[in-house]
Amino acid sequence: MKPSDKRVFGRSGLNVTAFAFGTAPIGNFLQPIDERTADAMIQTAWDAGIRFYDTAPMYGHGLSELRAGYSLRWKKRDEFVLASKVGRVLKPAKRSEIDFAPWSNAAPNTMNFDYSYDGTMRSFEDSLQRLALEHIDMLFIHDIDRFTRGDEQPEVFRQAMDGCWRALEKLRSEGVVKAIGVGVNEWQVCHEALKQRDFDCFLLAGRYTLLEQEALDEFLPLCVERGAAVLVGGGFNSGILATGAIPGAKHNYSPAPKPIMEKVAKIEEVCRAHGVPLPAAALQFVVAHPAIPSFCAGTRTVQQLEQNLAWFSYPIPGEFWQDLKKNGLLREDAPVPA
Repeated sequence: MKPSDKRVFGRSGLNVTAFAFGTAPIGNFLQPIDERTADAMIQTAWDAGIRFYDTAPMYGHGLSELRAGYSLRWKKRDEFVLASKVGRVLKPAKRSEIDFAPWSNAAPNTMNFDYSYDGTMRSFEDSLQRLALEHIDMLFIHDIDRFTRGDEQPEVFRQAMDGCWRALEKLRSEGVVKAIGVGVNEWQVCHEALKQRDFDCFLLAGRYTLLEQEALDEFLPLCVERGAAVLVGGGFNSGILATGAIPGAKHNYSPAPKPIMEKVAKIEEVCRAHGVPLPAAALQFVVAHPAIPSFCAGTRTVQQLEQNLAWFSYPIPGEFWQDLKKNGLLREDAPVPA
């Protein structure tokens, strides 16, 4: 498997690479990244054949879109696929008046949730301006999950299925964008959205990994049936599938609980027996599912990006996956790389 392998992104017909470049880190998530490093990572990804890029107004209060546009502006526009998101509207403001957390030294814009028809259209037009590119290929409704919205989620979801949906369906019907979907942290929200509306795609963060395969029960089979594609991010469960079960390992942005530590330690034993790096297994497992053409990863340095690309193409014997299933560490019905 190569990161630059081209795959069809579900019924949208878009051709994407199996590895996608995620731009949240270049929005200065948790810590700043300088302009030169941000550009160098995108150029390195491009030189490696990566042609799928995902951004969002949320990432750095617009900084991610500004940087992605700068680095991609002079590439041939029909040679890459670009995704962004709707659901937040940004407005210029004094830095002293903005709470940037968890972003560091982000762009001077406030962010406000807006899932109305007009707010969605405004968000889309503003993204085009920040990117300074002639079009965006796909749009995801962002963060209508319980992880982000808590007890407000049912009402937020209802608003999005009305306002955002009507705007995105209009943009798609007019050919302005090729694919529309939902980008959240919970497969259940994606599943409900697909049952209610005619979405093309989803961005699912961290909920289909070597540690979590509940999406196989209902959501992913429905995606296959409907021709909906899934872009998966967070394949390391926020850390532990990259670092292994070391002291202080993170799982879903918190210290990994004992059962998770124990399961990862057992997966590592199988990895050692077959000479397979744990992160390589984590990355390659995700894109073996027929509904998941691409995996999205964000990095902070060129070295991290190059390491991810190397893991993505690391040769893994079929016996490795068989042993994971034999030891009860992977669901029997989980598709694995051929």
